Amino acid sequence: MDKTFIITGSSRGIGKGAALSLAESGNIVLNYIKNKEMAEETAEKIREKGGKCETFKADVSIYEEAKALVDFAISTFGNVSALVNNAGIAPAPVPFDMTDYAQWKRVFDVNVFGAFNCTKAVLPYMISQKKGSIVNVSSVWGMTGGSCEAVYSSSKAALIGFTKAMAKELAPSGIRVNAVAPGIIETEMNNHLSEDEIEAIKAEIPLGKMGTIEDIGKIIAFLCEDRSSYITGEIIKADGGWI
Repeated sequence: MDKTFIITGSSRGIGKGAALSLAESGNIVLNYIKNKEMAEETAEKIREKGGKCETFKADVSIYEEAKALVDFAISTFGNVSALVNNAGIAPAPVPFDMTDYAQWKRVFDVNVFGAFNCTKAVLPYMISQKKGSIVNVSSVWGMTGGSCEAVYSSSKAALIGFTKAMAKELAPSGIRVNAVAPGIIETEMNNHLSEDEIEAIKAEIPLGKMGTIEDIGKIIAFLCEDRSSYITGEIIKADGGWI
């Protein structure tokens, strides 16, 4: 049976990069919440590579919708080999005293509880098959904290703690849990930065450039596949030597 990979928030950005990197490794289920057209464009690229791909609309911050996503993957392809918890939002940087409860709740609902919901939904399947891989997409700010990014940094730090705890808990069931912590990546999430700000950041990065969705996608694909079968509980920082 072909392997099946669920990737949340995968119509664009890092999720898209992961999907394209896994295109030749098995079946792909792309999740989106708003961008159906972009999700279908990504799905078509995967099919052009010879892969099987379906799209599914779900707000993973709502458990019932996250479960529907997992159930769809099972009913369509018969299994789930790996779950990539990539769906996330990042508000524009502002001082902490300019944030409010509603903003914190929304960021945590998507970034943290989205991963919680999808993991909770997929675990019965992975435990029954005694095998699986879960990859959480965190951030370097989850490791070090970012000035004026308290809410985003906190949510990504929570994912790191979740990754480490779940890796220990699920290892006896043959399920691996890892995370990738990207630095600054060429995605729409950084559209608030000016050209001067981007150049200033590049000057701080030893490799002298921003990362691409392909760079991170390849790492995620590696963690999903059997090539990384002895790796669990790891947080892989991918930032060009920046932090």
